[in-house]
Amino acid sequence: MGLFQLLIRRCLQLVPILIGISIVVFALVRLTPGDPARLLVGPRVAEEVLVEIRQRYGLDQPLPIQYARYVGQLIIGDLGHSFRYKIPVSQLIFNHLPPTLFLVCYAIVLTLIPTLILATVAARRQGQWPDHVIRVIGVAGMTMPVFWLGIMMSRLFGVSLGWFPVSGYGEGFVDHLHHLFLPAVSTAIWVTPILVRNLRSALLEEMDSDYVLAARSKGLPEGYIFRRHILGNSLLPTLHLLGVLVAYLLGGTVIVETVYAVPGLGQLMINSVLARDYFVIQGLTLYFALATVLVTFAVDVATAAIDPRVKL
Repeated sequence: MGLFQLLIRRCLQLVPILIGISIVVFALVRLTPGDPARLLVGPRVAEEVLVEIRQRYGLDQPLPIQYARYVGQLIIGDLGHSFRYKIPVSQLIFNHLPPTLFLVCYAIVLTLIPTLILATVAARRQGQWPDHVIRVIGVAGMTMPVFWLGIMMSRLFGVSLGWFPVSGYGEGFVDHLHHLFLPAVSTAIWVTPILVRNLRSALLEEMDSDYVLAARSKGLPEGYIFRRHILGNSLLPTLHLLGVLVAYLLGGTVIVETVYAVPGLGQLMINSVLARDYFVIQGLTLYFALATVLVTFAVDVATAAIDPRVKL
């Protein structure tokens, strides 16, 4: 299947997914206790003002009419206006997107090199003490709560030692690296053990393959066999898992962004849920769904580029 055909197929598959997500999120946010009009203006406002606000945003209409109106806005690319911020939802998402993208990319960069090194050492020293140590550290990293790790690192390296800021995003590329180092490390500590376990298993499976035994029987150096054959063929399963993790991190940085007060999409989602900002919650959910599909598509293309046997 060609690239263009795959793109068309993914776009068609995205339509029912987005419709289903929009229905579920629309129903859930309106079943959540709390009146967005009252949260917007405060508890002591007159009832006439509340009625006017509900009419302005269409909150007084029956739910089917509200959903039909929302879908009509989506068709023309309008995600609605935020109750709290008084600006279009698309602009609000665009304003909060850079910190989240920077944090995710930063965490992935900090993850890749340790993953390759640790998985390689564990696979080539299978059953020996380096393998046992790496596996134990991996289990500890996966079981460590991210919020607890973030709080501890923030208190030690931010408050006690004063090496890194404990909140904000900074100004400029270097300042971004400085401000988001602790959030990125907190995320990488959780992601790296998952990738290491996956890559180690793939490496061990490839090391026992027939073509590797044939290469060894020809007298080829072990290092050459590993670099030329084993490592490249082992990266595909880990690449797929990495794509899933990236898609998850684009919408799963809520905890890290909340702990470190990063002004990204995760913190925006938390604030919008607390404020019952319906259109922002719905817009963010649709964005996360779309980002997941796009990341999956990019992984498929990268897989086909790495392995010519894979057909799109």
